[in-house]
Amino acid sequence: MIITDDQLKVLVLKNKLVDEKGLIKILEYAKNSGASLDDALRENNLVSDENLGLLIADFLKLPFIILTKTSIPPEVFRIIPERIARKYKVIAFTRAKEGIKVAMSDPRNTELLQLISKKTGERIFIYYATERDINNTLRIYRKDLQKTFNELLQKVDQSKSSEEAPIAKIVDLLINYAYQDKASDIHIEPEEKNSLFRFRIDGVLHDVLSLPKNLHDRIISRIKVLSRLRTDEHLAAQDGKMRIKLDEETLDIRVSIIPIADGEKVVLRLLSSQSRQFSLIDLGMRQEDLEKVTKAFNKSYGMVLSTGPTGSGKSTTIYAILKIINTRDKNITTIEDPVEYKIKGINQIQANTKTNLTFAAGLRSVLRQDPNVIFVGEIRDVETAGIAVNAALTGHLVLSTLHTNDAATALPRLTDMKVEPFLVASTVNIIVAQRLIRKICDMCRTSIDVTQSDLLKNIPADMIKKHFGLKKDIIIYKGSGCKVCHFTGYAGRVGLFEVLEVNNKIRKLITEKANSDIISKQAGEDGMSTMLDDGLVKVIKGVTSIEEVLRVTKVEILTE
Repeated sequence: MIITDDQLKVLVLKNKLVDEKGLIKILEYAKNSGASLDDALRENNLVSDENLGLLIADFLKLPFIILTKTSIPPEVFRIIPERIARKYKVIAFTRAKEGIKVAMSDPRNTELLQLISKKTGERIFIYYATERDINNTLRIYRKDLQKTFNELLQKVDQSKSSEEAPIAKIVDLLINYAYQDKASDIHIEPEEKNSLFRFRIDGVLHDVLSLPKNLHDRIISRIKVLSRLRTDEHLAAQDGKMRIKLDEETLDIRVSIIPIADGEKVVLRLLSSQSRQFSLIDLGMRQEDLEKVTKAFNKSYGMVLSTGPTGSGKSTTIYAILKIINTRDKNITTIEDPVEYKIKGINQIQANTKTNLTFAAGLRSVLRQDPNVIFVGEIRDVETAGIAVNAALTGHLVLSTLHTNDAATALPRLTDMKVEPFLVASTVNIIVAQRLIRKICDMCRTSIDVTQSDLLKNIPADMIKKHFGLKKDIIIYKGSGCKVCHFTGYAGRVGLFEVLEVNNKIRKLITEKANSDIISKQAGEDGMSTMLDDGLVKVIKGVTSIEEVLRVTKVEILTE
């Protein structure tokens, strides 16, 4: 960020966004979650991105511009090449007689401004825009994907001497577009007459491109070469990995190829290191839950468990915790399958069944490495469960994941894995159950009025009373759809959390072998919020929609 946290503190207090007492609380929140002060302010709804931009522009004595609300002529937008604009967060948005108006997130880059002035031969006027606004604008004004590839196809037809060059560019562009769209996966699917390309964005697949079928095999071959797979094998499944250098980062990509009826299908998993740079604030954890989790991972022993189905963000939550506790005085070792993201200062082991380096075998070896903190990618069998619990019992902090639907179910699940109930009760510090929901797009969020009777069709009456009180008319939010969110109304994802702190009452129930319903009821009486509770809080704040919360929490929808 262009200003320091100390300068931002002064601005926040001066503009009365928060008082001294509130600022201390926010700073503590930021420290616990490993987030910056500006992120903490946004997450707690104390300031919007727009208002924060206004504050900073005023501090810098520069005019402020909201690019996503400004119509930019295409020829002006192209003054600065997209690669430069993306790298340095700078966009030209107006050209007039007096010169060119340029928006920057870091106006201190005078060398870049001189280059733009020299290139255009015109005077440059600097405006301040937030980095988030610039990134959204780059997405809006980027050339259409299909149009870009149609232009490349002409080069493929004309390229008789060097056929590989256009194909290589097609693959590079495809990955670059997916990365900029924050896609987690690229699907390349052969059809009878075409090759279909789909991006998984915010957990949902979108058709983005269709190319002629005669290019499909050449694109697959290029991917095989990059991932060092056999190019002459077309009837067997192959798995590999490749690395692509982008302007923003070097991107690791996991490759999976399988033969289907119409040819070979490829799925590319984009392992962006930036996607794991989330703090617990970014993930959407509430203050009350954050305090419980912070207390648990600050202990020198015991277990911190993250639970949920595949793709619910469990590993991302663990990585966020590891990032906070990763200090030079600790020896942190992980055993994962696979190691998708490298963390500086942490020893990461790749599980490998071919060499008998299973989670259990690896965990035994790790315990001889004098660790303070151990992350076990997943507790999936009796042997791993037993060793992990014993490690937590003997003075190590153990972090791991489990596949259970809610927090309370994780406790009987461990006893099902032959771990004695008294050991579970004495080692587990906290269980974080979670799901991922789509966030309403900031650029097209609109409010809508609903009645309590409308909500009663889908949500239990006690939940409505708890969160909405006795109001007959309730204001909630939805996304109307815009270019930023590909007209879906959603952009980005956030977590729904259910944090079960293991206290003395819960320990007693565990030793009595109580079922998950009884444990969940007791946790609720002790103050635990369910994922539905967390979802409705986020609905009220305008973070997500009722439909998303119902979809993810699987609440039974009643009919009239």
